[in-house]
Amino acid sequence: MKVMAFNGSPRKQNNTAILLEKALEGAAAKGAETELIHLYDLNFKGCISCFACKTRGGKSYGRCAVEDALAPVFRKIEEAGAIILGSPIYYGAVTGEMKSFMERLLYPYSTYTNPPQTLFPKKIKTGFIYTMNTSESALQERGYLQYAEYHKAALQKTYGASEYLCSCDTYQFEDYAKVVADRFDPVKKARTHKEVFPKDCEKAYALGARLAEKLE
Repeated sequence: MKVMAFNGSPRKQNNTAILLEKALEGAAAKGAETELIHLYDLNFKGCISCFACKTRGGKSYGRCAVEDALAPVFRKIEEAGAIILGSPIYYGAVTGEMKSFMERLLYPYSTYTNPPQTLFPKKIKTGFIYTMNTSESALQERGYLQYAEYHKAALQKTYGASEYLCSCDTYQFEDYAKVVADRFDPVKKARTHKEVFPKDCEKAYALGARLAEKLE
């Protein structure tokens, strides 16, 4: 069975990508086939509100009708056993690319029936990895846990069981002396990157392993 990961960061070799790769390593250790897709490599937009996925009797009912770079990706997702999303937090939310991807990932399969239902053809596991400058102690205060819980609920409703990981106080620049970022203590940042980020990598590995463990 396949586990797919989606990097919503513009950077392919930094915190978010590293954690997603660790998660896929964990899944591979359980025998899963894995694939990492960098969303910034794809040419797509968010939902265009055409409602083809909601049109009664329409040929695209329950599916996104837009034939762009995401069309083959969604066909792969329907064959996958688990998916993992990953994004840094920019201004209190996931990146624009990830937000656009999530609109297309969730909306076509979600119905306006009463009660709401999902049109996704099966149950799969999902995970979400967030990276951010915020300290772990400020997650609740800034509303990030509520934000993550909202995504978890949306993914569970559409796909199945979901979990998430928050990697906090991440190391943003290779050399803090070269940028104007006086609000951050580069020594503390370096220490956190050395001591805490490896633990987050272990958590990401375990997340991926758990998702793959439950695949049939």
